[in-house]
Parts: sequence; structure tokens; C-alpha cells
Amino acid sequence: MNHSQSKELFARNRRFIPGGMVSLNRRVEPEIAFVKGSGAYVWDLDGNRYIDYHAGFAPYLLGHGAPEVEEAVKKSIADGWTLMGSGTTPWEGRAAELLCECVPTLDKVQITTTGSEATYHALRLSRAYTGRDHIVVMQGGYNGWHDEVACNVMTPLEALGPKVSGGEYPWKPLTAGIPEQVQSRVHVVEYNDLEAVAWVFENYPVACLITEPILQNIGIVKPRPGFLEGLRALCDKHGVVLVFDEVKTGFRHALGGYQSIAGVRPDLATFGKAIANGYPLGAIGGKAELLDYFDHPDPSKRVLIAGTYNGHPVTIAAAIATMEILLREKDTIYPRLEALGARMQAGLEKAFASHGIKATVARQGSAFCAYFMDHGPLNWYDLAQHHDMDFDGRYRRALVDRGVYHFPLPTKQGSISTAHTEADIDLTLEITEDILSAGL
Repeated sequence: MNHSQSKELFARNRRFIPGGMVSLNRRVEPEIAFVKGSGAYVWDLDGNRYIDYHAGFAPYLLGHGAPEVEEAVKKSIADGWTLMGSGTTPWEGRAAELLCECVPTLDKVQITTTGSEATYHALRLSRAYTGRDHIVVMQGGYNGWHDEVACNVMTPLEALGPKVSGGEYPWKPLTAGIPEQVQSRVHVVEYNDLEAVAWVFENYPVACLITEPILQNIGIVKPRPGFLEGLRALCDKHGVVLVFDEVKTGFRHALGGYQSIAGVRPDLATFGKAIANGYPLGAIGGKAELLDYFDHPDPSKRVLIAGTYNGHPVTIAAAIATMEILLREKDTIYPRLEALGARMQAGLEKAFASHGIKATVARQGSAFCAYFMDHGPLNWYDLAQHHDMDFDGRYRRALVDRGVYHFPLPTKQGSISTAHTEADIDLTLEITEDILSAGL
């Protein structure tokens, strides 16, 4: 494919934007500037069309530009739903009501602009509620950009080093500019390691444990049977707040979030991405006894939540429309996504096997990831030790060159939307067969 105009735009943007883009986790090769999305497809500046499985880091459950969502946004603008900045609005109340209806474990919610803001509030609420400062995070998990959780996502094994004690791993920041003292109150353990969690709880004053119920920023790493239940039991035993970060898993796998599939109720849960089908909105919800700290009668215990753009009418309109669609059509949407995901998984497994390629396709509903190893990963250490990262990179680049857009960074999940068709899946599998036959 020709990407000459994209390259020129990247070069021009670098004159004014550090790195040439406004979120540098979007920096990958090849450099492609996308200018249009519709349904299951995206187009770049040079006019190339791609079947899109990146989906903007996965919010597009209903596809790009879902008509009913877009009409709701246009109507909100036409009806004068502008930013008020004082008091409440009928729209934010309706969105909150829908959230609690969709996810029955939520007693109350607050609305933010991003998922990172929601997870930030989860930590602060937990500390106010427990009177403790320490937190536990999962190696390989991603819970936002703020200081205490911006660590240990895809740390190479040679940089990670051995466990430091009791199953705890060294804290490895993702960014410069984090104060050193943050490290002393953040404890990193491997996903699926209950013994390490128990050790940290027994040795430190832990306010909360935050985890994606499925690690979906390193593909699809699922919980072992009993792991999430074990976290619930340990948190109850030690008085620790259990936080499920469902920014990626929520609404994509089930209307009630992955917690409804697992049958485990967290104390707090955060949501984003698919909640508004690509519009910038996050949410934090959970038990009323915690959420009420946002409006605690004792000012010394009250937790600040503020944001000029929290509950912005345009994004609220998109969220209301998205949730109303999912509530109305849940009995057809989720089975259809499951069928498309199963079709993709079966086809990929057949293609890899026919070419003698060691691979495992991990999947949850409409989200999937091909690992070039002989088993589905247990955690990041297992993945980094056994997955063929180089082959994965070449595989993704070859797909992009043929018009199938997976984010070209090893282990990133693929996401199917309701806009994809069986024909899209079959064409993807045909192209996969072609690039495997050509050799990588």
C-alpha cells in the first residue's frame, strides 16, 4: 500500500506536536494517518481501506458511526444540549440510571470523561474509605496514565528482573516524572497468583486491589478458575476494596460487564470505551457506602470529584443511545458477536495448524488475540517467556499491508463489532491464509 500522504502528515505534525500525535501510545509502524471510519472499515489519507479490528483501542462495539448513536448526538446538539456547568441535567441522570440498570451490581455511579479518571477516583475513594494508602496492581494490566498505575504493562523480562519478595515484582514505571515515593506504596503481583496477593495483604496496609477481570491490554489473558473468587475472599478477609477495571471488558462481553459472567461482585467498577461507542466517557460505580464518599457529610472524609466536561451533553447523548440499543437488543447482539468471534477463532486455528505454526487463539466473545506459543498465557511472565514477539510483529504488519488493520504491536487484542459480517471474517481469514502461504 502507498502511505506517502500519511508520512507527509506525520512529518508536518511533528513540527507542532511532540511525536506528531496527541497520544503517543498510538505510535506504531507503519505510520498511517486515518481520516474516516464507517461500520467495520477505516480509510487512511492515501485512500486505502482496511477491515478494522483495532477499533480505536476497542470502544466500537456497534461499529464506527453507528447510525442510531450518531442521530442521538446530532439531535442533542439541535435541541440545545450545551454544556451548562451548573447543577444537574436530565441527561446525566438518565445515563446514570441506565448504567445501574445495565450493571445490577452498581448501586450508584459517577460519570467522568475518561477511563483513567475513573480509575484515579477508584484509588482515592478506596483510600478515603479504608484510611490506608497502599494499592495492589497486576503486572501486564493497564489501569490508566496516572502515577501509581502507570507501571509494569509490557516490561521486558530482562528489565523486569526477579521477584523481590513474597511474589511481589519490582515496580517499573511507564513514564518519567513519577515521584520515587510512589513506588513504596504500589505493589505489583502477577495475575492469577493468589498467594502473592495474600502475602502483600498480610504485610502492608492495602486500601485496594485494582485489576482488569481479564487482562486485555496484553491480548486476552483469562482468570484461572477460582482466581476472581479468591480475590473477593481475600479482600473481604483483609478489609481491602476490590476494584474491577472494566474499561475494556465492560459492555463488550456482556451488558453487566465481565463481573456478570464471572459471578463476582467488586466493591467498585470502572467503565469506558464501549459505554458510548467511541465518544469520550468513563464511569465509576459500585456499592453506595463507597460512592457516597463523594458527598460525605463530614468534609474531612469527602472525596473530590470535579471536571468541567464530566457528563458533557454530546457524550452523554451517545452513551444513552448506546446503552438503550444494548438493553433493547442484548438477546441478539451478544449471541451474534459470540458467533462472529467463534468463526474468527476457528478459522485462525485452522490456518495456523495447516501451516505448522505453533499458535493459540485466546478469545472472549468479540475480543481475540493470537499467541504464538503452545498454550494460552497465564500471566505476563508466561507470555513474555513463551510468545514469539518477532513473528507476531511480522504477522500483524503483513495483515496491515493487505488491508486488515490489527494494531501493529504484539499481543494487542482484536475487536469485532456488530458492523462486521461473516464475509468480513471470511475475507480476513482468506488474507491470513495468503500471508502464511507466502511465508513470514
